[in-house]
Amino acid sequence: MSDLQGKTVLVTGATAGIGRETALGVAKLGAHVVLVGRNPEKTQRVVDELKAATHNQNIDFLLADLSLLSEVRKLAAEFLARFGKLHVLINNVGAINLKREVTHEGFELTFVMNHLGLFLLTELLLPALQKAAPARIINLSSDAHRSTGLDFDDLQAERSYSSFKVYSRSKLMNVLFTRELAHRVAPLRITANAVHPGMVASDFINKPGVLGRIANAFVGTFGLSPEAGARTSVFLASSPEVEGLTGRYFVKSKSVTPSRKAQDDAVGKRLWEVSERLTRG
Repeated sequence: MSDLQGKTVLVTGATAGIGRETALGVAKLGAHVVLVGRNPEKTQRVVDELKAATHNQNIDFLLADLSLLSEVRKLAAEFLARFGKLHVLINNVGAINLKREVTHEGFELTFVMNHLGLFLLTELLLPALQKAAPARIINLSSDAHRSTGLDFDDLQAERSYSSFKVYSRSKLMNVLFTRELAHRVAPLRITANAVHPGMVASDFINKPGVLGRIANAFVGTFGLSPEAGARTSVFLASSPEVEGLTGRYFVKSKSVTPSRKAQDDAVGKRLWEVSERLTRG
């Protein structure tokens, strides 16, 4: 890894789990880190903890609920106004929702949180990435993407809802989006890669009550530490080894082949077009 002095890195979902450890890792390398969180007190506390742990005082935060496109637009506008340039964007938000929920903007929660919100955020931040080029985009996916395909007639699981199936589809969307994005931003000297962090011990299963506690306890017992889960993201953010590599899927800091369905560029293009239509306005 090389140091990130003079580089600005934006990390979403940065107040806990993989996101917090990713922010810690890039802060240790000297980056100007901008954390994105939802709760102002918690996010400020994490900023203070990271400053104390790294002796890097160049850590800021922005607030947004990334399941709401209105807040994604506000976040992007605030970042552009305050910081201007962005060298590395790490789209880290993701959750499993055991029950189907719909936001007040009309989107199924897993779909908008794990895919549509990061699609819009990335699109809106492209001017800042282009100003900082060569720049990098890192999207967290999962090997869960290998278990499913997309149904464009039911992208938001209105006909039937299975929490793991919907989550897996969103992770497939992450890989397809990354590959299509890589094609589109290559002329801008921006790379885009996807990451499988492993099964990580973090409370990413979004469900209160006994069932949610049991599910998170299982992952917490058998999963990797958040620090281990963050290593590949930090590697992709900083390593000279991956300079210019794009459209790849990384596991344990190595490029591996994603599922056959994740390599379907026609599906990736269609997903982009649908996502663009849904986020327009």
